[in-house]
Amino acid sequence: MAAGIILTVYGQKPSAESHDEAYLRNMTIFSALTKELEENYVDSIRTSEAFKAAIDAMLSTVDPYTEYFDAEDQDKLMRMTTGGYAGIGSYIHTIGGNTYISQPIEGSPAKRAGLLPGDLIVRVDTTDARGLASDKVSSLLKGTPGTTVSVTIERPYSAPGDSIHTYDIVREQVMERSVPWWGTINNGETGYIRLTQFIESSATDVRQAVEALRNDPDVKNVVLDLRSNGGGLVDSAIEILGYFLPKGTEVLRTGGKSPETVRTYKTRRDPIMPDTPLAVLIDGGSASAAEIVAGALQDLDRAVLVGSRSFGKGLVQSTHSLPFSTMVKVTTAKYYMPSGRLIQALDYSRRNPDGTVARTPDSLTNVYHTRRGREVRDGGGLTPDSVIDWGTSTAVVYGLVAGQHIFDYATKYAARHDSIAPAGEFKITDADFAEFAEGIDPKTFKYDRVCNDMLSNLREAAGNEGYLTPEVKATLDSLDHMLSRDLKSDLYSKRDEIEEYIEVEIAGRYHGEGGKTRQALNHDKAIDKAVQIFNTPGLYDKILATPAKRGATLKGGKK
Repeated sequence: MAAGIILTVYGQKPSAESHDEAYLRNMTIFSALTKELEENYVDSIRTSEAFKAAIDAMLSTVDPYTEYFDAEDQDKLMRMTTGGYAGIGSYIHTIGGNTYISQPIEGSPAKRAGLLPGDLIVRVDTTDARGLASDKVSSLLKGTPGTTVSVTIERPYSAPGDSIHTYDIVREQVMERSVPWWGTINNGETGYIRLTQFIESSATDVRQAVEALRNDPDVKNVVLDLRSNGGGLVDSAIEILGYFLPKGTEVLRTGGKSPETVRTYKTRRDPIMPDTPLAVLIDGGSASAAEIVAGALQDLDRAVLVGSRSFGKGLVQSTHSLPFSTMVKVTTAKYYMPSGRLIQALDYSRRNPDGTVARTPDSLTNVYHTRRGREVRDGGGLTPDSVIDWGTSTAVVYGLVAGQHIFDYATKYAARHDSIAPAGEFKITDADFAEFAEGIDPKTFKYDRVCNDMLSNLREAAGNEGYLTPEVKATLDSLDHMLSRDLKSDLYSKRDEIEEYIEVEIAGRYHGEGGKTRQALNHDKAIDKAVQIFNTPGLYDKILATPAKRGATLKGGKK
């Protein structure tokens, strides 16, 4: 009885507790709880691990963009904002438990030393790297600029006795490139710029490309590719918008709890390409700063958006210092497009009972209008003006890519060929594809064949329910025979798609990341659509000049 009274008393809450009172009460309880555990728990408390777990649990109740960085993790934060880190300068990945070089960065110490895509990293200094995942190997390769790291690799498909190489590489401050390739397509009439992230150097990189394309007399229009661009620095986005919009154009507003977060962003310089027809490519991986650029250009009727619906991240983060050299990246504001719309797709303040967050249904979104009166919506990312159906990869293609079979074949190909045609012109031969297909062992290459699996489930269900009569069994056997295909048949039935992946990977071995980007444009639905819009007389202007419906508000208002 006494225990019950004690529990009841300690479990009571003030009937009208304010937010501040609740905060102080919970902080007091947490402090008392940690002190109780430290003083009385039977074993030692792993303090750092316990508090890290508590921090992670608290952050899980907000949004995934609010992150805590301890002193050891701040190089990750620096890389997110600057694109720079101290190391050898190479992308790496794990295959079968081992770590391989996937692509040295152009101009990096790794590239100059002679490391190649496909090299297996077997030792870093005195540490055996076999069996280590890429994150572990990455930490070994990074270090203070000017220090030397010894990297031993095994090069597949090398001549006997020439497979093991050791490189002593001096670490440098490496800057990732945010524009892996820019140039011209469509017989030189269309400029193309691929922007992968928004870091400190992005505006400079894009400016260089825009100025060069402006000065090319053959260029009549431009494509800015923001697909799979997860965003980054807002200031970089504003600067890039200024290359295409008049000086002083309002492109963004932000607002949050603190007065400091209420800001209006305007372009600051005279544009480089104020009138050149512009198409922006987006997809589900385009988020944050990428959506700021694409959304502002759409709302101001400055560009045609091509692709698929963007991610829908309308939140702004800023970094704040914490005690003991720690930091937090915290969501401080929401951002609004020139039309007034908020494109945030998920409301993290309203979670389902199971803790998940649902996407805002289209039926609950609101209509806004561009400068010329075209309808656009809030609450679910950006909807392109021209929507592309990307299609879906079959199980066999997915298995080849995910299983690194195409990556391995590119390594094999590069070991046997000194050079290839320029990126964009390269094509594998019938013999090359036959060699690739023969190299896929059907005994070890496993992939889900959906029709066969469904038929197997149907056969099992019919047996369990007593329907597997001789007639039904004969029908299922016949259907099984019609649907059965061996691996070689599947490979050749998807040859065109598989060849595209192979050619892109091989192009990267000879022409770097930029070569992969250029090669991929050969079979790109969004590029084809953008070029069609540019080449069809009047179509570009027609898309951007769709009149508003009767009674629409032309700027910044809901219908």
